[in-house]
Amino acid sequence: MSSAHLIEAFLEMMSAERGAAKNTIEAYRRDLIDYSGFLSTKGKSAETAGREQVVAYLGSLEAEGLAASSAARRLSALRQFHKFLCADQIRPDDPTRIVASPKARRPLPNVLSVAEVDRLLGTAEAEAVTDASPQKQQAALRLYVLLELLYATGMRVSELVSLRRAAVMRDASFLTVTGKGNRERIVPVNDRARDAVKAWLTTLPPGPWLFPAHGEDGYLSRQVFARDLKALAGRAGIASARVAPHVLRHAFASHLLQGGADLRVVQMLLGHADISTTQIYTHVLDEKLRTLVETHHPLADKG
Repeated sequence: MSSAHLIEAFLEMMSAERGAAKNTIEAYRRDLIDYSGFLSTKGKSAETAGREQVVAYLGSLEAEGLAASSAARRLSALRQFHKFLCADQIRPDDPTRIVASPKARRPLPNVLSVAEVDRLLGTAEAEAVTDASPQKQQAALRLYVLLELLYATGMRVSELVSLRRAAVMRDASFLTVTGKGNRERIVPVNDRARDAVKAWLTTLPPGPWLFPAHGEDGYLSRQVFARDLKALAGRAGIASARVAPHVLRHAFASHLLQGGADLRVVQMLLGHADISTTQIYTHVLDEKLRTLVETHHPLADKG
C-alpha cells in the first residue's frame, strides 16, 4: 500500500473512531504528507522508515526554523500514525517510540556589554551633578542611584523600587532584600553604589521608603523607572529598545560569571531558588566564547 493510501486510512480512523475535528484531520494530513515527502528523498516510506529517518526529519524541521512547539506537534502526529501502522500490523515496530520530543530553548537574555553599562552609569552620574531645577536634580540623582544599585546587586526591579530605608545596613555596605516568597537575602554593595545611596539618603524627607513617590504604594513604580531608564539610554547613545531594568540584572549576572564568579554565588545574589534558572547566563558566555574562537582562532574558516 502506498504512503498516500496509508495516510488516508489513518485519517479515516481518526475521524471515525476518535471523532477528530476537521481542522485536526487537515493538520495531520499536512504533517504526514510532508513527512512522507521527506522519507521519499531518503529512499524510505512509512513502512520502512527507522528511528534514524524520524530524527533526521525533526532535524530538517529545526534547520527550516520551525519552532520547537510546532516540531513537537509534528512528532505527535507521527507517533499516532506509526501506532496505527503497528496496530494494523502494517509494520512490526514503531520508529518514533524512543525519539525525544523537541524542547523549546529558553531565550538568551539580552545583555549589555561592560562598556555600555559604564556609558549608562557615566551619563546618569553626569546628569545627577548638572545644575538644574531642584525637581529635575532630584529625579536625575534618583535615577543614578537606582542604576548603581541595580548593577551592583542584580536585584529584581520590584525588589529595588520597594526597598525600605531600613534595608540599608552597615553604613550602606549591605542591603537586606525581600524577594519572591518573602525570602530575605543580604547582598553586598560596592563602593560606588554605597556612596550614591549615602548621598541620596541626605536628600530624603522622613519616611519608610528608599525611593518614595506619591503613588498608591508610596514608592516609585516600576513603569516610571523603566521609562526614565529608556530615556537615559537614548541620551547615552544606546538603543532604548535594548535597555530595561531587567537587562541590568542580566548584565550583573553575566559580567560576574565572565569575571570568574562561582555560579552558586551568583544564584544566591540573584535570589534564584533553583540554580537551573541561573544557568541561563552560562549559555550567554558559551555563545560569546564560541564567537571569540570562530573570530580569532588561526585555523578558523574566514569564509
